Amino acid sequence: MEEDKIKTRVVGVDISNERTTYAVVDLRGNIIAEDNFVTTDYEDVNNFVSVICEKILEMVEANGGYETIRSLGISSPSASFISGNIVNAPNLPWKGIIPLSAMIRDRLGLAVAVANDAHVAALGEYTFGAAHGMKDFIIISLGIGLGSCFFSKGHEHQGHEGFAGEFGHTCIHPNGRKCACGKEGCLEAYVGARGIVYTANELMKESDEPSLMRNVEKLTPRIISEFCEKGDAMAIETFRRTGQVFGIALANYASIINPEAIILTGGISRAGKWLLEPTRESFEEHVFGNMKGRVKILVSPLNDRERDVLGASALAWEVPEYSLFK
Repeated sequence: MEEDKIKTRVVGVDISNERTTYAVVDLRGNIIAEDNFVTTDYEDVNNFVSVICEKILEMVEANGGYETIRSLGISSPSASFISGNIVNAPNLPWKGIIPLSAMIRDRLGLAVAVANDAHVAALGEYTFGAAHGMKDFIIISLGIGLGSCFFSKGHEHQGHEGFAGEFGHTCIHPNGRKCACGKEGCLEAYVGARGIVYTANELMKESDEPSLMRNVEKLTPRIISEFCEKGDAMAIETFRRTGQVFGIALANYASIINPEAIILTGGISRAGKWLLEPTRESFEEHVFGNMKGRVKILVSPLNDRERDVLGASALAWEVPEYSLFK
C-alpha cells in the first residue's frame, strides 16, 4: 500500500485594493517564494482568476512542485470565510457577489479558504505578530478601507455569515459624509484614506491659513503626515480631527468587547504620533470608566504585506484538505 505523503506547503494570497501578493509558505511560516501584480489591471474578475491561477501554478512548479501544496488561503476586502465569497466590495473593481473560493478551487483543484482582510490580518498578528500570546484583542486595518476583527478567548469572531467586524461601516455621524459603500456618515468616510484627505480639504476651505498642503495636487495621508513632521499646523489639525473621531469609535468598540489591546495595521497607522496621540486622548475620554487606562493601543511592527500573506497561509491550514488529483 502506498504511504500517504504529508503536504508541507500552502499558498497565501493577499488581495488589496492596489496589489495582489501571493506566496508559497511552509509549515513553519517561512516564505519560500513571493510575487505580486496590480489588482486593478483586471477589471473583469474572470480575467483576474485566470491570471492569479496561472501565476500560482508557475510559482509552485518552480518551488517544490504541485504535489507539495495542501491548500490556498486568500485575504480580500468584503470577503466571508463562511461562504467563500467576496460580497459587494466597495473598493475593489468587481461588484456584486463573487464566489472566489469556488472559482479558484475549480481551476486549481485544491482546497481554498477565503476570508475578510481584517480577519486574515488578525490571524497574522495572532500567529506571528503583536497579538502573539493574547486571547482578547481587536485588529483594526487602516487604509483605503477600514476593517476590523476581534479575538475572544483565543478565537476570532466571524458572525453568522462571516461579516462581523465591518467597523468602517458603523455610523459615526448621522447624515454625514457619503461613504464608498453608499451609506452616509460611516467611520471609513472620516478615518479611511479618502476621509483624511476630505478633512484636509475641509480645513483649507475654512480659512486662508498657509499650509504646505495647498501646493499638492493629489494629497494622501502619507504626504499629510510628512507635512506634520515639518510643523505644518493645518496638517497636524487634520490628524487631530481624525484622531478625535477615531478615538470615539474605538472607545465604543472597546466598551463592548473589553479587549486587552487594540492593534492598528495598514498604511495610515504609520502616521505615528500625529494620529495616535489624539486617538488615545479621545479614546480615554470616551471609553467605559472601568476600562480607562487599561486598554493598550498599539501599532503592528510587521510589514503589512508580509503579515497578510502569512495570515492567509495560516488560514489555508484551517480548511479541510481537498484535491481533485488524489
